[in-house]
Amino acid sequence: QVQLVESGGGLVQAGGSLRLSCAASGRTFSRYAMGWFRQAPGKEREFVAATFWSDRRTFYTTSVKGRCTVSRDNAKDTVYLLCNSLKPEDTANYYCVAGAEDIVVVTPARADAYDFWGQGTQVTVSS
Repeated sequence: QVQLVESGGGLVQAGGSLRLSCAASGRTFSRYAMGWFRQAPGKEREFVAATFWSDRRTFYTTSVKGRCTVSRDNAKDTVYLLCNSLKPEDTANYYCVAGAEDIVVVTPARADAYDFWGQGTQVTVSS
């Protein structure tokens, strides 16, 4: 059974930093992109970032470029999201995702490009 388990969420002040982790298990994730979506209360789910297993290329949504870095440890099937200069509008439930690279590469920001989802971890940024 495939599992994506997020950790690292919590409460942080505006301007602070946070690192999220996601450990994947249950299958091999070679040739799988891994990344993050988020959903704030009353808002649609939003793509945040993703990275490839094969060449470590990365994708970011515009609002986090320059503030967040997505990375992965292929040996551990773990993906990370480090965000600095956090803003109250970053407050959301953050979901770890995994999807086949040949699908994700076409539309990395589409939720249906990803086969596997974690349960989410809450990030709250106070002003």
